[in-house]
Amino acid sequence: MEKSNQIFNKLEIFIKKFYTNELIRGVILFVGFGLCYFLVTIFIEYFLWLQPIGRTILFYSFIIVEMFLLIRYIILPLSKLFKLQKGIDYKQASEIIGNHFTEVSDKLTNFLQLSDNNSPYDKSELLLASIEQKANSLQPIPFGNAINFNKNKKFLPLAIIPLLFFLFFYFSGNSNVLTSSLNRVTHYKEQFLPPAPFQFVILNKNLQTQQNKDFILKVKSIGTITPDNASIFIDNTTYYMVKTAVGEFEYKIEKPTTNLLFHFESGEVHSTDYLLKVVPVPSILNFEMLLNYPAYLNKKSELVKVQETQFFLKAQKFLG
Repeated sequence: MEKSNQIFNKLEIFIKKFYTNELIRGVILFVGFGLCYFLVTIFIEYFLWLQPIGRTILFYSFIIVEMFLLIRYIILPLSKLFKLQKGIDYKQASEIIGNHFTEVSDKLTNFLQLSDNNSPYDKSELLLASIEQKANSLQPIPFGNAINFNKNKKFLPLAIIPLLFFLFFYFSGNSNVLTSSLNRVTHYKEQFLPPAPFQFVILNKNLQTQQNKDFILKVKSIGTITPDNASIFIDNTTYYMVKTAVGEFEYKIEKPTTNLLFHFESGEVHSTDYLLKVVPVPSILNFEMLLNYPAYLNKKSELVKVQETQFFLKAQKFLG
């Protein structure tokens, strides 16, 4: 019976190799299908900018699909490889081996049938001799050759192509396409607004002016769309800006006295808030003059105090 035990050991080794092969193929398919579905999920969000309910469905669909792929291609072959779950039996293994080694198909089937014989004569010397004869003829056959790991190479492009996509986005500097969409999908409960087709850029070197001095604010739009008009909001009041060129506008803020908070709008596009700093101009509030007259005038020294308004009136009168 030693030869028979060797045949059963070879079948056990074949079954382990069978599920090892299934696991190798499963890893490739899991990576391939998983990454492809990941890219599909990312690009759906990237192009559509879904609402929270849409991103919720997208997120949980991704989790369900990836869990299915993990169970189907990784967990099931592993559980059968380590006999945590029932896998193929000797009969099914013999059919697979028989498809590869057609010359031993009937011999291996007969060997298993004789070995499973539970008749009253199952221990007869004739039956044992027949089993041993079948086992002896099957001994030289390398059952493991019925499994060819190299056949899994044809599945490699399925995993390599999406990996190349990731490398392309990374080295081309466009990784934000993936990361920004992934961030929106994972934070599916939050509200995200699509980027504006253009943005406003202030052309002034600095946002600072003197008190009571007109300030001309210049702005330009940059983006895929050029607006035909623009407005400026100052203290909750809307003012239309003057178009000076394609995508360029300006507005004259007349004699500002205090700092002004403002922003721009055009259609649905809103800019951030900006602050115009107004610098106070020094002014004379009080003016005192000590007048010392020449002696020949016989007049006493006199202290003259002039208020701001009086000073300017007298100065204007003096200047003519």
